Amino acid sequence: MVAMANERETRDADGEPGGTADGSAAVSGRAADRDAERRRRRALFLRELSEARELRARVQPRRARAARMRQQMRMRTFRW
Repeated sequence: MVAMANERETRDADGEPGGTADGSAAVSGRAADRDAERRRRRALFLRELSEARELRARVQPRRARAARMRQQMRMRTFRW
């Protein structure tokens, strides 16, 4: 699996193995694009997760209240 990840990283913009004439600049640019895309997908996922939790709290108020109480109890008993 690690070998597959390394193989994907060494492909150029067309998906072909190998680099361009200025390999290091292209690689750092792709890495920045990949990081930006990962952050965008993560932000979208976290927004959707938050919406799903809010919806569940509205649909199942008793269960949501019990979950809040359990969380408060965990926070009260947590020691730094």
